[in-house]
Amino acid sequence: MNGVTRAIGTLKAEGVGSTAWRSGKWLTNRFNRFVPQPLSSVYIDDVIAVDWSRPVNFNARVVVPPASGYRVTWIITPPSETSGGHQNAFRFMRFLEDAGHQLTVFLYAAEKYPRFNLEAIRTMLAQSSGYPKLEAPILRYNPDLGLPGEYDAVIASNWESAYASYRHGADAKRLYFVQDFEASFYAAGSDHALAENTYRFGFHGLTAGRWLARALQRDYGMSCDSYDFAVDTAVYRNINSTRRTEIVCYVRPPTPRRATEFSLLVLREVHRLRPDITINLVGWDMSGYAVPFPFVNHAAVSVAVLNAIYNRCAAGLALSLTNMSLVPMELMASGCVPVVNDADNTRGVFDSPYVEYVPMSPRAMAERLIAIVDRADAAEHAAMIAESVAGGDWADSGHVFVEHFEHAMQTSL
Repeated sequence: MNGVTRAIGTLKAEGVGSTAWRSGKWLTNRFNRFVPQPLSSVYIDDVIAVDWSRPVNFNARVVVPPASGYRVTWIITPPSETSGGHQNAFRFMRFLEDAGHQLTVFLYAAEKYPRFNLEAIRTMLAQSSGYPKLEAPILRYNPDLGLPGEYDAVIASNWESAYASYRHGADAKRLYFVQDFEASFYAAGSDHALAENTYRFGFHGLTAGRWLARALQRDYGMSCDSYDFAVDTAVYRNINSTRRTEIVCYVRPPTPRRATEFSLLVLREVHRLRPDITINLVGWDMSGYAVPFPFVNHAAVSVAVLNAIYNRCAAGLALSLTNMSLVPMELMASGCVPVVNDADNTRGVFDSPYVEYVPMSPRAMAERLIAIVDRADAAEHAAMIAESVAGGDWADSGHVFVEHFEHAMQTSL
């Protein structure tokens, strides 16, 4: 049976809609170069050059601090204006600079990413309120050139850049700024294996929260220090003392660990039970998705706009199936009650009496969101929630981070 005959048969048996779907999938799989393919986010030469099965003790030597501070190169993927993970990484780069250390930043982008305009990124970083201002030069990583220059430490920011760090770091100490368990970003397969292997490289981890440090130490024998989550209370703050009748949900369909599809099930149930409650979606433009309830589509917005949205809402749904995101604490600072999935990866990061930890049941989560909206003391409770995180500042986490960094440099690990 040739292709034309099969197509006609499908059209007769399944109808126009199914046939169009099959045709679109066939064309996409064969001709759409922008569909992420396995290993497309890493330079293959970097991967092949790294044989981690023969252990190298990168961190055995002690590096005496020079008067001018340690020379550090930090490797990271190209930042976008609304990427919270990048904003957090740049925040900690700034903490190192403030402590007197010299940074060079390399942007790592294999074929998965479009060619980026380095000058445009520098301009965005200079103008964005979400990023601190760095003194560090920002350069493009080239796998043929590696990391030119002499450095005391190389810090990888993600699993792909860990291969570049291993390959090109010369005799520099190797540190790993780990914000999440990135192997879980993928189904079992090549990318999963390569991401997981980076935790066996012998790097010293500086992790976001204690849960991640414990997991990497327990499962991979990786030496780790951690810093606690915090919130920028200059941006996120409670400015609404009146009753709130809306809810908000952080959605990001391309990021499976944020469980957007599950969140939509929860919100569908909220709307069925209480159609009077306004549902706000933030984080991604949902106009092209089949969302089964009315919603306000905010898409990806700046942090300044987020605070205003959060202040209209009594509760916020913020799921994460790997390391907890920064969203729950940002909601709290705005007086909004976060509803998160009840699991080790959430309680193990931030176990607060003001966070609603709920089992992954759409009905249970929907009922909890509604109960929060209906609290008789909602306004007073919002003020208490915001006050509970007012004392935690990123500067405290930054101080701990710098102490861990300097100890790792001056210690044989």
